[in-house]
Amino acid sequence: MVNIKDIKKAALLIAPHIHRTPVLTCKAINQMAGCSLFFKCENLQKVGAFKMRGATNAVFSLTDEEAARGVATHSSGNHAQALALAAQLRGIPAYVVMPTSAPAVKKAAVAGYGAEIIDCEPTLQARESTLEAVVDRTGAVFIHPYDNERIIAGQGTAALELLTDHPDLQVVMAPVGGGGLLSGTALSTRALASDARVIAAEPCGADDAARSLEAGHIIPSVQPNTVADGLLTSLGQLNFPIIKKHVKKIWTVQDDEIIAAMRLMWERMKILVEPSSAVCLAAVLKHGQELENQKVGIIISGGNVDLDHLPWIES
Repeated sequence: MVNIKDIKKAALLIAPHIHRTPVLTCKAINQMAGCSLFFKCENLQKVGAFKMRGATNAVFSLTDEEAARGVATHSSGNHAQALALAAQLRGIPAYVVMPTSAPAVKKAAVAGYGAEIIDCEPTLQARESTLEAVVDRTGAVFIHPYDNERIIAGQGTAALELLTDHPDLQVVMAPVGGGGLLSGTALSTRALASDARVIAAEPCGADDAARSLEAGHIIPSVQPNTVADGLLTSLGQLNFPIIKKHVKKIWTVQDDEIIAAMRLMWERMKILVEPSSAVCLAAVLKHGQELENQKVGIIISGGNVDLDHLPWIES
């Protein structure tokens, strides 16, 4: 099981290669929410997302012998870019299986970091079978996007920094998809602010984590449908026990609430965030009575947005 020692070790390892992102506040949004919000801006991280933390920890934790074989993953999003850049920084090959449905801009970013892209059909089975073939061909080390101890430890460094800067937070929040960020956040919070509550937020259209927490076992995500496309995956086997033990609740929000929160952050905070990053603020605005006058930290997960298809503009 990952612990705070692993997270602190990861923080030291990745520090030369990532940004220590700022924590921002917004008086106008605080007034709307009825509490004091502290936003950890991972949208300003390298590759525009917290994923750089876990990928860098995973890549730089490899032995020289392992690293020489390169790293591989399947991803259509931020993990693909993060692993490609982390591999470039270490000077090793990266092989990324991407579905044919992945946006061209994301493929271009992965290729720009020097990774070899292998196309596959847009199904989980195709992604996994294609990845298996790539690993067989190259001998590369598979780095799972979230169900990996080094990934969890790396993601936990965001909350570690947040709580180092603001140790008096009473609540720490993160969005949840596969659970890498949330599980790392929960571990850092338990260790550094034991009295603080950890609360997650999730779209109603992809609410498998909320249902899993209530049921006490993983309920897979089946045909999720939400504007928050970074939160579509099912919980990982390593992530869920941590979430079950340390996360108090998972609030769910509708897509229109997510879009409104995203637009609010653009307009009032002047920062570019993706829909997945706005889920926590949407939940705070929806459940503000439970957080009244409290100090709440929120991990903004990323800022990779297709500017030609903003969710508040009708096509």
